[in-house]
Amino acid sequence: MHSEAVASRSADQRDPRESRNGNHLDAVSLAIIEQLQEDGRRPYAAIGKAVGLSEAAVRQRVQKLLDQGVMQIVAVTDPLTVGFRRQAMVGVNVEGDVEAVADVLTDMAEVEYVVMTAGSFDILAEIVCEDDDHLLDVINKRIRALPGVRSTESFVYLKLKKQTYMWGTR
Repeated sequence: MHSEAVASRSADQRDPRESRNGNHLDAVSLAIIEQLQEDGRRPYAAIGKAVGLSEAAVRQRVQKLLDQGVMQIVAVTDPLTVGFRRQAMVGVNVEGDVEAVADVLTDMAEVEYVVMTAGSFDILAEIVCEDDDHLLDVINKRIRALPGVRSTESFVYLKLKKQTYMWGTR
């Protein structure tokens, strides 16, 4: 449990455990998140027992965390097993408004991950496609055709060795 670390921070320091909307996540909410990261299907009663709350209280907290965008509960698949044989990370360099390009990328069904970066690329986008032709179409006809896109560099995945979302609530 992280209650000592949370309690010892001074009030004037911004807690990195604040949600994106500025709401502070207490030790119990963090423990609930950790429980769900271990097993997203864990029953609320079992979570309640682990964190010291009733099943109803856990259900309310989980719903609040979902509503605030703090977390999502999803089924993570291996793309190969569900028919998507090509994945790539695409670095994008932009002239002008980086956020405008990132917003368009975010709306593309094939794009699973978009992050604006400081470094060699303005944006990194992870793309999941059915095959090489599909990937070529997405990069060549859709991403490179976007206003403001100056260049792209593709990093095609050869083998997925590790994909987890278990960083907890460090």
